[in-house]
Amino acid sequence: MSTVMEQKQSTSVGKGTVRSGRPPFYQREWFWGYVFIAPTCIGLLIFNVYPILYSFFLSFTSWDGSSALKIVGLQNFVQMFHDPDFLQSMRNTLVYTVVVVPIGIALSVIVAVLLNGKVKGRIVWRTIFFLPSVTMPIAIGVVWKWIFNANSGLLNYLLSFLGIHGPHWISDPRYLLVSVMIVAIWGGIGYSMIIFLAGLQSIAPVYYEAAAIDGAGPMRQFFKITLPLLSPAIFFVLVTGLISALQVFDLPYIFVGAGSMTSDSVLVQAVRPIVMSIYQNGFQFFKLGYASAEAWVLFVIILIVTLIQMWLQKRWVHYEQG
Repeated sequence: MSTVMEQKQSTSVGKGTVRSGRPPFYQREWFWGYVFIAPTCIGLLIFNVYPILYSFFLSFTSWDGSSALKIVGLQNFVQMFHDPDFLQSMRNTLVYTVVVVPIGIALSVIVAVLLNGKVKGRIVWRTIFFLPSVTMPIAIGVVWKWIFNANSGLLNYLLSFLGIHGPHWISDPRYLLVSVMIVAIWGGIGYSMIIFLAGLQSIAPVYYEAAAIDGAGPMRQFFKITLPLLSPAIFFVLVTGLISALQVFDLPYIFVGAGSMTSDSVLVQAVRPIVMSIYQNGFQFFKLGYASAEAWVLFVIILIVTLIQMWLQKRWVHYEQG
């Protein structure tokens, strides 16, 4: 009897014996699932989660990266809101965001509506408008610095034909932030246009046919049909655009120039956003605790702005049913 049971539980293959039942853990599907996601999870913990938690700890310290680390509590946050440089950086960031995002969305909607119609060469026009979105920011900044040059730039040269003496766009503190905002709006139209084109093409033509039968003109159709049904795409671009604008760094940095960043010049004060202030304090002045506190304030601002948008979307975003 025992011999029969042993034969049922095991089968001899050559010299080895393979026992029936559950396979070992390294042959399980869940084990290899964890093996394949382990590199991503480890990288996420090392390069994302740990730096975030460590920067939160550093925001309560005073440290230059080499000397002894000193716990200062909330001193960095208190000092920040009494620091005129930080307050000016926050003001620059808010002005940039309030101007660039709404104007960029409005122009992108107009361009998308025009290029969604029967326009000759619309594929070429779409490509032209989208090209800045796939161009390196450093290349865009260099080209526009030449365009804005007061003496040999293209913009002032064209204005001279109209009898207008162009200002010093990038060397005058009064116009520097305006110049940055112009380039940001120009460079962001293409990306938003693609999103809006996708939204426009998802709107069923039957709505426009019914509106035309009722006597609604193009403008009324735009405000009563196009904008409401395009609101999910507008909401997406608004959320991502605000987050991106609050973290702007590249264009102000390129326009000011790396050489001017080490000095507290008037041009730097006129255009410096919060992220540039974080960069200066952290990697040029080595005030790592103070820079970490600035980063966390920016994080809280972005979080609050995003949550407010998520709450307000119920009042103006219309999702097509069915």
